[in-house]
Amino acid sequence: MNEEQMQQYSQIVAKCWADAEFKAKLMGDPLATLAAEGITVPDGMELRVLENTATTVNLVLPPPPAEGELSDEDLGVVTGGSSCSAST
Repeated sequence: MNEEQMQQYSQIVAKCWADAEFKAKLMGDPLATLAAEGITVPDGMELRVLENTATTVNLVLPPPPAEGELSDEDLGVVTGGSSCSAST
């Protein structure tokens, strides 16, 4: 996200906290609600709004990289693996 998008996101979150009706609209029809706020979403993009609570946290996984973008070594670092070996 760029700085402008972060600012827009922050404003939407603050509006949800202050206005339960707006929050319900955003959760029910995020594309139309964001469009009404002047925020465009690229064509063909599906948007889901999830809410974290005191007992529920949503873990969002990014899409996998295109094939060939990560080496086995890079993948090991990302997943917490190690390529170090111990000798006795």
